[in-house]
Amino acid sequence: MGTWQHLLLRGGLLLRGGGRIPAPLGRSRSLVCRRQLSGADSENLKQRRTQIMSRGLPKQKPIEGVKQVIVVASGKGGVGKSTTAVNLALALSANDSSKAIGLLDVDVYGPSIPKMMNLKGNPELSQNNLMRPLFNYGIACMSMGFLVEETAPVVWRGLMVMSAIEKLLRQVDWGQLDYLVVDMPPGTGDVQLSVSQNIPISGAVIVSTPQDIALMDAHKGAEMFRKVHVPVLGLVQNMSVFQCPKCKHKTHIFGADGAKKLAQTLDLDVLGEIPLYPSIRETSDTGQPVVFSQPESDEAKAYLRIAMEVVRRLPPPPE
Repeated sequence: MGTWQHLLLRGGLLLRGGGRIPAPLGRSRSLVCRRQLSGADSENLKQRRTQIMSRGLPKQKPIEGVKQVIVVASGKGGVGKSTTAVNLALALSANDSSKAIGLLDVDVYGPSIPKMMNLKGNPELSQNNLMRPLFNYGIACMSMGFLVEETAPVVWRGLMVMSAIEKLLRQVDWGQLDYLVVDMPPGTGDVQLSVSQNIPISGAVIVSTPQDIALMDAHKGAEMFRKVHVPVLGLVQNMSVFQCPKCKHKTHIFGADGAKKLAQTLDLDVLGEIPLYPSIRETSDTGQPVVFSQPESDEAKAYLRIAMEVVRRLPPPPE
């Protein structure tokens, strides 16, 4: 087991033993809180309530060296979220070669960035005991997949997962990045909340297929980010249509215009549509993403347009 694995596991074990959970207010305290107070007592009570509500919630702290964070999320798995995150990162770099781009995979249970970016190996540690990201295609990458064997399942409970997420956020030496694209796991659970509450996020991109079931979960994902005050930049409709390579007939396998309807409901924009091209799947499986390997293709151009829309909607980076 390497040094980074010891650090990871040690962090999880320390997290189990440390910290104290505030005891709930007793009945008598609750009755006191319900009384109608005035003046200084009322103001003190408000301050006390604020302290209690904020207890245990992490304070947002920027990732050192990272100007803007873009999260790519979906409410449902299997909609092409990781493929979108990888090609979005490459498209951001292709659109402006002066920008430094990073790609962070926080899907602890099912990391796919190592395979899609054709990367293997363990991250080295800096003199400050920080993990150095692995590089390919000009993108700095970090993933749980670098810290465990490719076929080894991660059988961890919540505290261990949260410890791993904390280390992926705080113990990586990114250098200086203009954009860090974060590939989130599907759903709206602990990992999404932990990332949203720990670091300032410039915007979220929601990926969905046009299928009603996927759109239902995408709706939940967008609403979750709004509840934690993360700007939702828009929706990406993936696998929007299949065109037969021989007869060129188009078939809407998963339905048509579902993301557009959802975007109207949420008062959002559709950042772009990605057709169901076999080349996208093939290039992802071989570790040569389509934006890199086929930059002049229609598929790559679709991602390039989405990247331009994402940048256009981002707030100005902090000084």
